[in-house]
Amino acid sequence: SKANDLEISSLAIELKTEIEKVREQIQNIE
Repeated sequence: SKANDLEISSLAIELKTEIEKVREQIQNIE
């Protein structure tokens, strides 16, 4: 289960990064 947690953690980090990119793009549009 530890390996599973690592996969989830890395996925969550990737998601956060994508969300930050989208937020920056939205701010640039405004």
